[in-house]
Amino acid sequence: MGQVNRRKVLLGGLAAVTATAASAALPSWANARTTAAAPPIRDPFQLGIASGDPLPDSVVLWTRLAPSPLNSDGFGGMPDATYAVDWEIANDEAFSSVVQRGSVNAVSASGHSVHIEPIGLQPAREYFYRFKSSGYISPVGRTRTAPAAGAAVNQLKYCFSSCQHWEEGYFHAYKGIVADDPDLVLFLGDYIYEKKSNRTAQDRNPRRLALPDDATTLAQYRARHAQHKTDADLQAAHAIAPWIVVFDDHEVMNDWNGTTSPAPAARKAAGFQAFYENTPIRSTAKPNGASIQLYRQLMWGNLARFHMLDTRQYRSAQVVDPAGDAGPACADTRNTSRSILGATEEAWLLKQFESHPATWDFLGQQVFFATRDNDGNKATCEGNDSWQGYEASRNRIQQGWVDRKVANPVVLTGDVHRHWAADLRLDYFDHSAPVVGSELVTTSVTSNSDNAGDPSAAWYANNPHVKYCKGERGYVRVTTTPSEMRADFMTTSDVSVYDPASVVIKNDVSYVVQAGKPGLQKV
Repeated sequence: MGQVNRRKVLLGGLAAVTATAASAALPSWANARTTAAAPPIRDPFQLGIASGDPLPDSVVLWTRLAPSPLNSDGFGGMPDATYAVDWEIANDEAFSSVVQRGSVNAVSASGHSVHIEPIGLQPAREYFYRFKSSGYISPVGRTRTAPAAGAAVNQLKYCFSSCQHWEEGYFHAYKGIVADDPDLVLFLGDYIYEKKSNRTAQDRNPRRLALPDDATTLAQYRARHAQHKTDADLQAAHAIAPWIVVFDDHEVMNDWNGTTSPAPAARKAAGFQAFYENTPIRSTAKPNGASIQLYRQLMWGNLARFHMLDTRQYRSAQVVDPAGDAGPACADTRNTSRSILGATEEAWLLKQFESHPATWDFLGQQVFFATRDNDGNKATCEGNDSWQGYEASRNRIQQGWVDRKVANPVVLTGDVHRHWAADLRLDYFDHSAPVVGSELVTTSVTSNSDNAGDPSAAWYANNPHVKYCKGERGYVRVTTTPSEMRADFMTTSDVSVYDPASVVIKNDVSYVVQAGKPGLQKV
């Protein structure tokens, strides 16, 4: 069966009625045990299924039981009881060739979420998976394992997205991602927003939050994640490929950092726990109170290495926005003791740069990396929440990959609600300085950029390393081979209108980078 037909099978499974309470109608694998004294429930698979963090012999399989996802207590309509969840993974979508199956308990302390980590799978293989609980069968998901370490890989296609405020639009980007049929999907932060939309043009918001108060408690974060997970296009994108997910600030609160202010430890702990419960990440990332191990490395044979970063949890507090000032705040942004990653994560990343197991090094992270210079004056500073507000930290990372001879570094970014493409230099004010890498920035899935005008010709003259900017909604599609990386900046039709038949996804512009030749080239 070709890829398009497989995609139709998966999407059909998401749209169809997938459950029956009559165990005689279920396949034999599903006639498994039920946990004693667990009250009966309605179909618990309202949030879909997902997979993530693929390794050569393993991939995370995820679901969360929630027959009534929007309940204000955060438990999604689940009683305070333990429920058996059976799972299986197969070579085919008909499950005629099952390779592993098992059963785990879903408990209320984890929001009735489950994270299955089967081992012993074959590398570079496509698999299909599903779950069963209380007589109901989940939709079917498709996933894949990574190629074996060092294995020759001819091509990797992945998409990356970020920033999906529920109120501000429909998730059209995921229709495009499903149609692209990628090997991987990366999500670079702001999977939920803890707060209501603050856009001036509220009448442009097509959806409303079921629970409009700011999320500050575990129950509220759980319910906010659940509402996002009810989106059919998001569910379809999770079902089509494994995801690699990191958070930014709005999974907890706007602009939080490594100090206890502005986000107190209890709020971080609640946000981290809900994030873990609702994403397909490994048990190594299970939070310990207000701490979570998010940064990690994933390989794709000898072709690509992904350094997934955490630019929130360990960062020094942001300085007061210098906004073009040359005073004390500017001096603080250049203080060498400040870091956006923290000393331990910086050292870890620089250590990774010492080896070169893959042609391409992708840094999957949250906030703008390159300089955006608004006045042409090197003495002034701006961008306090981005890498530009942590200049010494950025310099250490860039100089680190140059010194360690990382041949093809590419930074992947979200956060700013506009597409951007930029080359990276050690000195952004020396317009003849060598290019040492490139940055690809995805716009938002829905989060608005209503008040962001297009850069002027004078602005581009101050920033010749910036090649492109577009303030529409969408995502980025990347196709990587041993000889080049191509980035397609995809845009969607109006996200305030939902008519599946009229959603338009288009490629606005494409850039390539040739292996061994830093710098973006427009196609």
